[in-house]
Amino acid sequence: MCHAHYAAVLSSAAAAAGGRGGARVAGAVHCLILRTFPRAPPTYLLNQLLTAYAKSGRLARARRVFDAMPDPNLFTRNALLSALARARLVPDMERLFASMPERDAVSYNAIITGFSGSGSPARSAEAYRALLREENVRPTRITLSSMVMIASALADRSLGRQVHCQVLRLGFGAYAFVGSPLVDMYAKMGLIRDARQVFEEMESKTVVMCNTLITGLLRCKMIDDAKSLFELMEERDSITWTTMVTGLTQNGLQLEALDVFRRMRAEGVGIDQYTFGSILTACGALAALEEGKQIHAYITRTWYEDNVFVGSALVDMYSKCRCIRSAEAVFRRMTCRNIISWTAMIVGYGQNSCSEEAVRVFSEMQRYGIEPDDFTLGSVISSCANLASLEEGAQFHCLALVSGLMRYVTVSNALVTLYGKCGSIEDAHRLFDEMVFHDQVSWTALVSGYAQFGKAKETIDLFEKMLANGLKPDGVTFIGVLSACSRAGLVEKGCDYFDSMQKDHGIVPIDDHYTCMIDLYSRSGKLKEAEEFIKQMPHSPDAFGWATLLSSCRLRGNMEIGKWAAENLLETDPQNPASYVLLCSMHAAKGEWTEVAQLRRGMRDRQVKKEPGCSWIKYKNKVHIFSADDQSHPFSRRIYEKLEWLNSKMAKEGYKPDVSSVLHDVADADKVHMISHHSEKLAIAFGLIFVPQEMPIRIVKNLRVCVDCHNATKFISKITGRDILVRDSVRFHKFSNGTCSCGDFW
Repeated sequence: MCHAHYAAVLSSAAAAAGGRGGARVAGAVHCLILRTFPRAPPTYLLNQLLTAYAKSGRLARARRVFDAMPDPNLFTRNALLSALARARLVPDMERLFASMPERDAVSYNAIITGFSGSGSPARSAEAYRALLREENVRPTRITLSSMVMIASALADRSLGRQVHCQVLRLGFGAYAFVGSPLVDMYAKMGLIRDARQVFEEMESKTVVMCNTLITGLLRCKMIDDAKSLFELMEERDSITWTTMVTGLTQNGLQLEALDVFRRMRAEGVGIDQYTFGSILTACGALAALEEGKQIHAYITRTWYEDNVFVGSALVDMYSKCRCIRSAEAVFRRMTCRNIISWTAMIVGYGQNSCSEEAVRVFSEMQRYGIEPDDFTLGSVISSCANLASLEEGAQFHCLALVSGLMRYVTVSNALVTLYGKCGSIEDAHRLFDEMVFHDQVSWTALVSGYAQFGKAKETIDLFEKMLANGLKPDGVTFIGVLSACSRAGLVEKGCDYFDSMQKDHGIVPIDDHYTCMIDLYSRSGKLKEAEEFIKQMPHSPDAFGWATLLSSCRLRGNMEIGKWAAENLLETDPQNPASYVLLCSMHAAKGEWTEVAQLRRGMRDRQVKKEPGCSWIKYKNKVHIFSADDQSHPFSRRIYEKLEWLNSKMAKEGYKPDVSSVLHDVADADKVHMISHHSEKLAIAFGLIFVPQEMPIRIVKNLRVCVDCHNATKFISKITGRDILVRDSVRFHKFSNGTCSCGDFW
């Protein structure tokens, strides 16, 4: 067999690019070479052999061939150097490079690629600068295109411009091979003018280059320019269309993204997982359920139905469209799930007020052996916060510490929120102080926690510190501050903050802000000012705003404004029972039972149902739920005995039942009996029996605490020496030694 034939066979083996077949062919030819040339095979044949071994992944054999060569040349060394770089054997690559008597551009390209491939782009930049110092070596197109991408990865503008100058000096400026990476580099660095200049100077503008510039324009929010370039393109591929769909979605132009997607389908362009993911995100943001369902139907006709990326996007879309059961059905049908899929389901449950299911799915995920990331753990902690479940939340706190996820601000913020919502505001503040970094969410979580606890001074002090630290508050932060001013009766300060929110921070008020202002005036007895404020609002308050005013009118007996608020509440939300219940209370307080009866008939005629009040307490991982006069609990006898004992003790301490919340025309004795068995009193009695003395009793209630229960709980805390935390539908109350954290400004 001639030399040329050996070389041709080895070249074919090298071109086989790494399969076992290539290695076997190289081994067979190696045996033939040794038999044909027992002493000194030609160097060029050994070079071909080394290359074949290296490209088929047989580095040990390639190294033995190299070590046995009597006179390896530059080609030989470059072949082994490239193999070591591809295998990311950086120390071996460096040693060989340092030992080379001469080097060329191929040598430098190999180590530049080796360093960047092993995650050391800064060392690639050092190698490039060393190349420029070589007198007899100059960069190639491969060198420069690699360095453009490395400069982009390092976000090094100086290096990027230096490489660009080399591109122009060496005459490579017209090559798309270098031009596309340059456009991408400048776009990623935010230098969109430079990116456009490179693009305009290119003689041949490929689809890839156009796609790259469109991506950069969309990233820099130059929407019109991106759309113009898209429309001017004579040829578009699937990446072009997907880039537009994704970019428009990310810039909040979901409707336009849907239009582009429809055009894409009409033109028969192939749709991949990234297109589906982006358009489903757009549907979710718009809550466009029908469009989302149509896309889902289209997906089922393709092989992407089992794609984990698309499945996760479907779960997210249905969750945001408030179709949590459809999201759950998609999730359960998925044959393959990753951390993104599980997180989408957990977040979806949380968004749809299914916090218990979120915690359950998180536990299921752990049983499958999937470790949470910071976003997943933060999401499930947020669900615990919504449940006011301190026990489970504390367990997740431990998981965050053990797993090392505590260092992520996402997790720390969720924990601050958890402790604040569970009434452990001191723990929330301590955790906040331990955080290395605070962002806007961190401050807002703590501000909101103190506000919900009724600690106005602390809330305002924190807010001022937040501003002093240069952080910009958002609408949620101001809700906390305004509600704190409302609790403390700081009308003037609250008005100043409301004005500052708009003038100094550019935040447009939403319904929640207006409700806080209505509450601010109403709680301070300034019902006329509240009425005037509402009349000057750009739109009518929502149901909660009218209910807030009506509630204050009931407390202060202002029937005139109360009727006005009730009429507007009925018009805004005819099925809302608050207007009937609060008006009933106002008439009942004046003994106007005929009017009460008429209102009750109105409720029946309109089929308006009052939400039954209930309270619950968690003990040993089990939730115990109580309603008024509840006899269903296994320990009812002991609970009612405890209540009788408490009533006796409270009477001796001066407690007098407040029967104003009873809306029935019955004797006072019957009214006293009715309020003595309210749900929160039953839950507190259960806590006194079973919760250890050293632990606070934590109660959650679905409605607001009534006046009598609020007063009674103060007496109970004094008699028993227990701290009692009640989280009602509006805020927290911490009862301790006969006082409440709200200062009775509740």
